[in-house]
This record gives sequence, structure tokens and C-alpha cells, in this order.
Amino acid sequence: MTVFYILDLLGTSAFAISGALFAINKKMDPVGIFIIAFATAIGGGTLRDVIIGRFPVVWMNDLFYVYTISFSVLLAIIFKNKIRYLSKSLFLFDTIGLGIFTIIGTEIGIQNNFHPIICVFLGTISASFGGVIRDILANEIPLIFHKEIYATACVVGSITFLLLNEIPIHQDVNYILTTLMVISVRLIAVKLKLQLPIIH
Repeated sequence: MTVFYILDLLGTSAFAISGALFAINKKMDPVGIFIIAFATAIGGGTLRDVIIGRFPVVWMNDLFYVYTISFSVLLAIIFKNKIRYLSKSLFLFDTIGLGIFTIIGTEIGIQNNFHPIICVFLGTISASFGGVIRDILANEIPLIFHKEIYATACVVGSITFLLLNEIPIHQDVNYILTTLMVISVRLIAVKLKLQLPIIH
């Protein structure tokens, strides 16, 4: 079991919990909670795999992803009252997933010898489009299109990963620094209420 695989499962779990909490806040039934959590967890990765022609998509070849999502949803439902007491728990899990999946998408782009710009594109899709699908299913304007610095954090993280990949440091250090970069950009943006300009 590689560090890359462990990161992928951690990101999947974080996004599944984020999606489950989102659905619980929307007062959905258990089926709705599972569907939203599943879409949030694997939506971005599925879209990425379809775009680059990677078939079957990764979670169809490895049921451990499905087990991870199911277990994460179960935990979110059982401990929903305790988790709600954590400050901005939905934001926390969403941001962790964002950081990890930015790395996953960018790394897959590198493995497929794509141009760095395409690698950034894949990193951003992997990290943010599960949330887009989640919001669309819940009949909301996706977060990526308004309000907060979201996809921009993925772009910054992906570029950071590519730059660090060019210098002689251990890959695990690159993973950690890139994840922290995405999380930091998101935290700073929310704390200072930064957002891209809205065109009227």
C-alpha cells in the first residue's frame, strides 16, 4: 500500500464525510446522504478519469473506495451530533479533501506525461468538481462559481506540487507541503473574507 494510495483513500474519506454532513444539514434521508457523500467523494476523480480516457474509472476497479465511503458516511451519521460541535466541521473536512485531491489529480497528470498546465487542470478538477456535483444535486449554485476562494486554492496547490517536484526533496514532503499550501490558502481566504471580483 503506497503513500499515494493512502492519500487517495484519506481524501475520499474526507470528502465523503463532508458530503454526508452537507446532506445531513439539508435534512436528507439516509439514501440521499449516501448519494451526496458518494458524489462528493468520487465525482471529481470520475470526471478526471473520463477526460483522460482512464477506463474503468479508478473506484470501479477497487471496491475499497466504496467501503471507505460507506464507512465514512456511517461515522458521519452516528457521530453527527458530536461533529457538529466542532468549529466549521464541514469546512474542515472539505478543505482536507481539497488539499489531498489536488495532489492526486496533479500526480496523475505527471504520470501520464501531460503538459504542466494540463496537470494543474486535472488537479483542480479532481479536487473541486465533486463539490460542484454535490451542490448541483442539492439545487445550489456551486461554491466554486461564487463567494469563496476554492478552485484558486487548488490551482495554487497544483503549481506548488509541480515546482516542488522539480527539486530534490522526498515525495512525501512534497505531498505534505502541497496539502498544507491548499489548506492555508483556503483558511486565509475565509479568515480575511477574500474572494475573486464579481462581474455585474
